[in-house]
Amino acid sequence: MKNKLRNKLKNVCKSECSNELANLLKNTDAYKQAKNIMLFYPLKNEVNLLSLLKDSDKNFFLPRIEGEELLCCPYKEGDKLVTSTFKTMEPITKPVEKNQIDLVIVPALCCDKNNYRLGYGKGFYDRFLKDYMGKTVVCLPKECIVETVCPESHDVQIDLVITY
Repeated sequence: MKNKLRNKLKNVCKSECSNELANLLKNTDAYKQAKNIMLFYPLKNEVNLLSLLKDSDKNFFLPRIEGEELLCCPYKEGDKLVTSTFKTMEPITKPVEKNQIDLVIVPALCCDKNNYRLGYGKGFYDRFLKDYMGKTVVCLPKECIVETVCPESHDVQIDLVITY
């Protein structure tokens, strides 16, 4: 199922889709009210929301993995990034406490109609979000919304799913 979803993302997740999803996100109350926002550096065929970094009235953060833990690190355009073991780009800045973050934009292969997501299978975001107090959002092409992802007991429901 994951390979099928990756191919679907590859076929529908073009820059126009990413730009439209970023604009839709900017118009939500969750985004407007957030000062500190964690987004993710996209993999090759993922939604790319890095255009949000141009919003000068927001503070942005990117995830960094250490062991089994997802850390939340400050990031602004031009900061140094390094390639992680999972081939993602990660900041080298000192992490902050996750509940300083108002909004976490969570990556996903797909989401279901009950706002459960299917990630990449390592559980980093589910562990990170388990006791996170802020808002969560997933931005995906509408083709990546499915009836159910068959959530398990450790899966965390997302507050808001934005599609285009």
